[in-house]
Amino acid sequence: MDEFSRAPDAAQRWLKSVHLATTAIVLSLRPHGEHGTIARFLTPEAGVQAGYVRGGRSRRLKPVLVPGNIVQAEYRARTDEQLAQLAVELVASRAPLFSEALPAAAIEWAATLTATALPEGQPYPRLYQALDGLLAAIEAAPSAKGWAAAFVRYELLLLSELGFGLDLSECAATGARDGLAFVSPKSGRAVSREGAGAYRDRLLPLPPFLVGGGEGGWDAILDGFRLTGHFLARDVLIDRQAEALAARDRLIDRLRRVVR
Repeated sequence: MDEFSRAPDAAQRWLKSVHLATTAIVLSLRPHGEHGTIARFLTPEAGVQAGYVRGGRSRRLKPVLVPGNIVQAEYRARTDEQLAQLAVELVASRAPLFSEALPAAAIEWAATLTATALPEGQPYPRLYQALDGLLAAIEAAPSAKGWAAAFVRYELLLLSELGFGLDLSECAATGARDGLAFVSPKSGRAVSREGAGAYRDRLLPLPPFLVGGGEGGWDAILDGFRLTGHFLARDVLIDRQAEALAARDRLIDRLRRVVR
């Protein structure tokens, strides 16, 4: 079986006892053996953790192991170098949302992005809370009006947590804090309309809702996804981008259909 990636001390406290019991968000699944599944969950305090679920493809467990579901997870291993055996119980199911194309695409990308981008074993409590809130918003408003802007903010937060945060506090050219309308695709810093000058066509649009609050219209939301997508592809996904970004493309395509 696969082995755990080594994690920093802050996230390895539970490995000393080789036991972790926690709520978690289901992110990704991979078949293993004839009936088993290797599952990766996002936990509140231990970050992304993988484990082997015996019978994970059974009729009983398949509805539990659905991306976006909230589960009670119990990891057990004989040593901290062994892939843990994972027992799961369903806490909250979002499986019914997969019957609708738009929320299904949103959950798929949220889970895929998180599973692909985050290293195993490092705690990201802010991302756990944000992902939990985003999935709850998708569940409450499947039409996307109530969660599309929050999704852009989640992508921005993930970039920041991984050390690739954008600086939207002031204009890179003038230092002004008002009139921010663009972002440099190279530096990730905001640029005002005045500071953009003749270079505005080379800059990425900065949606007002990312600097002034509110939810923004559809054009602004799509601009937000264009902005975050540029930096995710450049700085985070890199070699894994073709496969991972296919899920993002499906979500953007669905959102564009809403706009039409």
